[in-house]
Amino acid sequence: MEFLRTLFIEHSALQAIIVLSLISAAGIVLGKMRIFGISLGITFVFFIGILAGHFGLSVDSSMLVYAETFGLVLFVYALGLQVGPGFFSSMRHEGIRLIFPSLGLLATGTLLAILLSYACGVQMSDMSGILCGATTNTPALAAAQQTLEQMGIDGSGAALSCALTYPLGVVGVILALAFLRKFFVKPTDLPGPDNKHKKNVFIASYKVTNPGVFDKTIAEIANTGHNHFVISRMWHNGHVLIPMSDRRLQKDDILLVITKPEEQDALRLVFGEQEEKNWNTDNIDWNKIDSELTSQRILVTRPEINGKKLSSLRLRNNYGINISRVYRSGVQLLATPDLVLQLGDRLTVVGEAADIKRVESILGNAVKSLDEPNLVSVFIGMILGLLVGSIPLSVPGISLPVKLGLAGGPIIVGILIGTFGPRLHMVTYTTQSANMMLRALGLNLYLACLGLDAGAHFFDTIVRPEGAMWLGLGLLITFIPVVLIGIFSLRSMKLDFGLVSGLLCGSMANPMALNYAGDTIEGDNPSVAYATVYPVCMFLRVIIIQLVVMFFV
Repeated sequence: MEFLRTLFIEHSALQAIIVLSLISAAGIVLGKMRIFGISLGITFVFFIGILAGHFGLSVDSSMLVYAETFGLVLFVYALGLQVGPGFFSSMRHEGIRLIFPSLGLLATGTLLAILLSYACGVQMSDMSGILCGATTNTPALAAAQQTLEQMGIDGSGAALSCALTYPLGVVGVILALAFLRKFFVKPTDLPGPDNKHKKNVFIASYKVTNPGVFDKTIAEIANTGHNHFVISRMWHNGHVLIPMSDRRLQKDDILLVITKPEEQDALRLVFGEQEEKNWNTDNIDWNKIDSELTSQRILVTRPEINGKKLSSLRLRNNYGINISRVYRSGVQLLATPDLVLQLGDRLTVVGEAADIKRVESILGNAVKSLDEPNLVSVFIGMILGLLVGSIPLSVPGISLPVKLGLAGGPIIVGILIGTFGPRLHMVTYTTQSANMMLRALGLNLYLACLGLDAGAHFFDTIVRPEGAMWLGLGLLITFIPVVLIGIFSLRSMKLDFGLVSGLLCGSMANPMALNYAGDTIEGDNPSVAYATVYPVCMFLRVIIIQLVVMFFV
């Protein structure tokens, strides 16, 4: 018995690891069960932690804070690193469309909290904590407590109400997503696994019938217009050719063009007639299009290629091949000359077999060389993220400086490093499985610690007179705005459910709900939308809660 007491009861590093591991393992196993057709997934770890805390399990407070902080930072940084390569293209195409409903969600939740405070007679100091818990935003709680203290008001009620409503804030978003999917999501609202690819890249064939481009070189046409395109193959008099930049177009040439979806009509005006054949299906065997050229994907594994522009390699001129597309972190990119290559990029190369073989030796294509994770960029990125999150930002009209915090700083730095790191010759590549492992490990630690900490006083608070009211108000503030904005985004803004789920989770600062959405929705749309709106909404919530406290307490 003394042996078991040492392992599970007496505070030590060993005991902390065992308790948190048991909570995580039990939560993961039970999270696979379906209750009324709904699986809570990794979020069940949080509830197992609450039960463990309620029945007296605990770990050393400093170790608990360390594990919770490290888990949160690891999760959000790995998430930023994953979505970084496609983040800015997503912002350009759909950033405003995603941020607009997110701002509506912030406004709806805040107004509802203010109205419920007056309608139910709850002090605004307590309601500020309910609002922070319902939106699972601990940085906002810290800002509210600091503002209350400066006003000479005890902030302990805000902390207690936040701890009580936080669990239902986590579950409320998941329940709202399940509710939306059950009653409002049509099959056409669900994104496919290659949905992002179709949005970024479009393949079409054109017949050259425009006299204005007869006898002009491909380079001249590309330089005189503002369209972005890559010609993968061209057929001249029935023979397939590699479209070199000095190749002159002739009447009735057929061009296989890779471009952006929004530019296909403009290119029809440039080249002439667009053929009706659909080149964007999954079942096309590119090697059977013709017998003269082959198509192969080559993996960039040579470190010296990292951070170089595609044009600087001069592969087309030196080897007579063409690169049409680049796959990076699940996102398909157009192979423009100014595209900066990264380790782990997969290049679609078109040419003769012998030429492709020579290009393969230039780019690497050694899969084993990428198996070893590049942990240096992970640790450096987390350090930079924490530094950025600690910078005080002065906002006009707010007496206290605002900080991005433990979650905001790392996700922003992760996005920036994932996007621009290779230009600084940083090796930021991690395999998809490695990235998912980092995210799952971090989120498990965070949830286990959060639940264990809340469980000690969770059930005692519920039985207090105001406890049940706080719980109900928190659930309303979580559920109602999420459902209303979700319906608006689906029906009025015509967003697919993957993007809607991501923007709702990001607006509510809820990584647990994001993990649920990622498990139930194909593609990366939830993660990309989450990372797009999360920094903006997190920053605004920290400011808004201070304004609410100053004007309504």
